[in-house]
Amino acid sequence: MGDDASSSGRAASTPALHGPDAPPAPQRPNLAAVAALAGVSPSTASLAFSGAGPVSDATRAKVLAAATALDYAGPDPRAQSLRRGRSGIIGVVIEDRLSDAFRDPMNIAMLDGIADVTGTAGLALLLLTDTGGAADISVAPMDAVILVGCSTRLDQSVVTLRQRGIPIVAIEAQRMTGVVPIDLDNREATRRGAEHLRDLGHERVALVTLPLDASGERGPLTPERERGSSAFTTTQRILGARDVYPGIGGYVTAGSFVDEGETAARALLEGSERPTAIIAQSDLLALGVIRAARDLGLSVPGDLSVVGFDGARVDGVELTTLRQPAVEKGGAAGRAILAALAGEPDLPAAFTSELHVGATTGAAPAR
Repeated sequence: MGDDASSSGRAASTPALHGPDAPPAPQRPNLAAVAALAGVSPSTASLAFSGAGPVSDATRAKVLAAATALDYAGPDPRAQSLRRGRSGIIGVVIEDRLSDAFRDPMNIAMLDGIADVTGTAGLALLLLTDTGGAADISVAPMDAVILVGCSTRLDQSVVTLRQRGIPIVAIEAQRMTGVVPIDLDNREATRRGAEHLRDLGHERVALVTLPLDASGERGPLTPERERGSSAFTTTQRILGARDVYPGIGGYVTAGSFVDEGETAARALLEGSERPTAIIAQSDLLALGVIRAARDLGLSVPGDLSVVGFDGARVDGVELTTLRQPAVEKGGAAGRAILAALAGEPDLPAAFTSELHVGATTGAAPAR
């Protein structure tokens, strides 16, 4: 009896068979099986799935019913990509880590603009980062690339992509041969903001800048750090301020975040030569400057005027800022990519930012 029980227990715990004695694994259904069940040719079944050919509604319904019966989900997009010689993927290279990039509303708006255009063409976006590592973006499986304000570290990758015939569009980047530019007037816009402060009588003006490179190192804006800058947008906005205030200094932050603006502002405002105005290179940085000023007992704009850049929605603050068309900028990049993939002429674009005078700038305080 004990032997029977033991045998029964062993039988219950016997594992499934593997190797030559195992039953054959069920084959995955394929398009040919669906076509056979529906009584049509494989090419007709393929057209029924794609919706791109002259197939009647009745035939399409018959093919889809056969697919349901066989639990067939449709043609493998990977095989379709191989046949077309395209992946259907657009690479979007962002200089920040993705966790940081999605904290910036301008990046989100710009990606919305890209997706609105490329999505209608059935293309997917692959987000890649250029954070100073050794990764080579040229090895990613993609049909075209959009570079977003990326640094000169990508020069070799750009050369490789061009050799492979991959179309490249660059948003706010240094001009590169064979790359379609989508420009923003960063220097000219910042100059207009600086001129606004000059017209209000401000002489002691400082900058709170975006990062100068991928290191994210904070600290005073020095000539040495500027010379080593690989950040095109940051440098252009510095030059715009220098067009009006040649000797302007400031503080470099680790990114476009409110807390970074607070850190920078404290470093600038607690010194002996406190500025009467600060030009922040993003609205999030500007908001941090305002918070730090108020924590230090300074009124905005009575004691300190603040100018931002972007035109992001900032609750509770009517910011003086340079409003940029972020969604439109992304849409232009998407259209340039579609034109390049279709073999059409290049579609470069250039956008202008608008000075919006809000409640954060006023006349320079008396000495």
